[in-house]
Amino acid sequence: MTIVSHAQERPARPAARRTAAAHLQDWLPRLVLAPSIAITLFFVYGFMLWTFVLSLTSSRMLPSYDFVGFAQYARLMANDRWWVASTNLVIFGGLFVAICLVIGVVLAILLDQRIRQEGALRTLYLYPMALSFIVTGVVWKWLLNPGLGIQAMVRSWGFESFTFNWIVDPDMAIYTLVLAAVWQASGFVMALFLAGLRGIDDSIIKAAQLDGASLPRVYLRVILPCLRPVVFSAVMILSHIAIKSFDLVVALTGGGPGYATDLPATFMYTHAFTRAQIGLGSASAMLMLGGVLAILIPYLYSELRSRKHG
Repeated sequence: MTIVSHAQERPARPAARRTAAAHLQDWLPRLVLAPSIAITLFFVYGFMLWTFVLSLTSSRMLPSYDFVGFAQYARLMANDRWWVASTNLVIFGGLFVAICLVIGVVLAILLDQRIRQEGALRTLYLYPMALSFIVTGVVWKWLLNPGLGIQAMVRSWGFESFTFNWIVDPDMAIYTLVLAAVWQASGFVMALFLAGLRGIDDSIIKAAQLDGASLPRVYLRVILPCLRPVVFSAVMILSHIAIKSFDLVVALTGGGPGYATDLPATFMYTHAFTRAQIGLGSASAMLMLGGVLAILIPYLYSELRSRKHG
């Protein structure tokens, strides 16, 4: 009986070893990802929480924990410069998103016609996205400088009355940000729509053409409605870029003339780091975070819902 029991117990050891190996295989990815997750939790979400705490205090040059409730938010709502920055964001963000979508769709449709040198043109359109907004801002600052750029060049051709001084005009300076941002981001939108167009079944287009639909009508009535997820994704990404725009403003206009081209990001930086009003800057940062979340949450909800139904 003893020999039989030992013989029966021996096969259990490899099974135990396999179980331990399976557990190690399950936990190994978590152990590898644990440091990056911990760093993200601390340096991203931890600092978000700390910023919210500072927005409830009277912090000025250095953080303090003299809590004043939502007094900083009340100060922010009474600040004229904040409302100028918010209005500029609406103008800049609305035009930026709309123009990028139109240009991106048009370029994608043109490239979808299988034209010659498509690869070279696609690279040419995408190249600005490889540049940083700092480089873009500096280049466009030179181009828009009345004494050095487009205005000076056209006047040197003999058109002395030509004027293009938007960058020094407080009423028009915000549109220079739109020009530079559209130049950089429209190629990215083109790539998104081109990928979407290449993913549509050609039989749908051929069926519509057999029914007598012209090519523009096919794109307008058949293809573009199929690209709603691409449109939604492009709007989310562009809106996110617009809300966080900081380096382009600093490099191109510096927020001027005066603070005519201030955006919430530059407002936050100016008050938190150069005007020694950390509490007010933190409150503006939290409102910016709210704007980003208002964009990201519907996007994530749409993605999760589509995967669930898929």
